[in-house]
Amino acid sequence: MKPAISHALTNRLLAGAVACTIVLGFVEEAMPAEPPRDNRQLDDAALARQLSAVIEKLRPLHTKLGGGRGVRTQPGDWLLHHEEPGQTFRQYIAADPVLPRGKRNTIYVQPLGDFTDTQRKIVNLTTDFMGRYFCGPVKVCKDLPLSIIPQNARRVHPDWGMNQILTGCVLNDVLKPRLPKDGAACLALTAVDLWPGEGWNFVFGQASLSERVGVWSIYRNGDPDASDDDFRLCLLRTIKTATHETGHMFSMLHCTAYECNMCGSNNREESDRRPLALCPECMAKVCWAAQADPVERLGKLAEFCEANGLKQEAEFCRKEIDALKVE
Repeated sequence: MKPAISHALTNRLLAGAVACTIVLGFVEEAMPAEPPRDNRQLDDAALARQLSAVIEKLRPLHTKLGGGRGVRTQPGDWLLHHEEPGQTFRQYIAADPVLPRGKRNTIYVQPLGDFTDTQRKIVNLTTDFMGRYFCGPVKVCKDLPLSIIPQNARRVHPDWGMNQILTGCVLNDVLKPRLPKDGAACLALTAVDLWPGEGWNFVFGQASLSERVGVWSIYRNGDPDASDDDFRLCLLRTIKTATHETGHMFSMLHCTAYECNMCGSNNREESDRRPLALCPECMAKVCWAAQADPVERLGKLAEFCEANGLKQEAEFCRKEIDALKVE
């Protein structure tokens, strides 16, 4: 079974923590040599060529991390403590990824526990955004009570005192048995803090590379009732984590090449530094996986960001659209 990916580890860095991230081999930088066998493969090959051209048009708009061992980092950043190989668009295609296609084409959001009215609004907006981001249907499931989590999967943080629930229990015991037959992915959302096991303080979210399940928490995203600015910040943090974890469920690895929503984050400051936008390589993965037009996708994302006060994010979407329209 492929390992789970944790979005963020904080304050506690273990030698064994790498085992909770990605341990995968990669093929060489080449498209599959075997010729297409059916019309779907022909379509995929053509789309891959188109998206390769899209990548080149968008590269100048994105900030590189530095690449390879020369990644620029700040003290405490994820890549200082987690050695990861990265993943190009071509490597993604060759890795036989989990895809939101065919009978499994719907993303499900599973609310877990209680939410305030404002937090519920964040849930609904996140659902809307995810449909635009992954270019497919997203549905909200009926709420599940927090009582579904047994006592042996709960704790009070020994130093900070907040209640936490174990991510592995949510993934394996709550979500996997309830994954709908048409589920491309099922992602639990909770207002309770998450904890992935011994030696860890918390994670923002965690997802599986192969089982189509994930969980993320709104707990550390700020108080959306405090002010309009706090609401927008909470929304931005929530949609970042939701889309990052769902990307993992579609076999996308952490990005090590660009400032990108698929970069790993070790703490809140690092997570806030990362953009909502995907880098060109990761954007191509989403469009190939969902068989989506990148300009149409960016247009829908820009509309959402403009409607919800995310001005900087909307402007960047428009810049990318303009770059793609240049012949």
